[in-house]
Amino acid sequence: MDFHSSLPVWLYAWSGPGLLAAQVLLIAAGAWLLQRTLRKLILKAGAVYDLPRHLTSSSMWLTRWIITIAAAMLIMGRIGVSGTVLWTAFTSFAAVAAVAFFAAWSVLSNIFCALLIFTARPLRVGDYVEILDTAEKPGAKGEVIAISLLYVTLQDSQPGQGGALLQIPNALIFQRIVRRWAGGPPPDDGASRGLTEL
Repeated sequence: MDFHSSLPVWLYAWSGPGLLAAQVLLIAAGAWLLQRTLRKLILKAGAVYDLPRHLTSSSMWLTRWIITIAAAMLIMGRIGVSGTVLWTAFTSFAAVAAVAFFAAWSVLSNIFCALLIFTARPLRVGDYVEILDTAEKPGAKGEVIAISLLYVTLQDSQPGQGGALLQIPNALIFQRIVRRWAGGPPPDDGASRGLTEL
């Protein structure tokens, strides 16, 4: 027996819009639940890996927008917007995003390397590092005072620099040899700096 034929006439007229509203509410509720779950997972990962707040907030912002756009496309599909129109809009957006991705490759590379620095921990704030082109040539040297999404900031240790700050792009950390002393400068460097100050 058909479901619609068993309904009263007045209820049959409302079954189509009611079913559509229920589907839209179900998609919206599912998107909200997924967003809340991923937010909790990102916050938990941030606490476990001691990630900086700006990285976790950026991740939450990105996941929220991806889920919102996906839910909006599903809702538009249920309302009756043509799948061809949605697919055309999506591919056009993806093409523009791909062009923007390649145009901003160096920035995205530094952001990805920041994520690797925060998780793999090749260096930390408070470490004393030297970034070398080769093992024989001296390079940028100093104490790590900050790690952001784009740069690792060093307090320059070269005499006569007046405490200048060096900003090393994050991608360079994985392309160069890095000497690292945890907890402060090496003893010989500290002694030489002391002699220089005298």
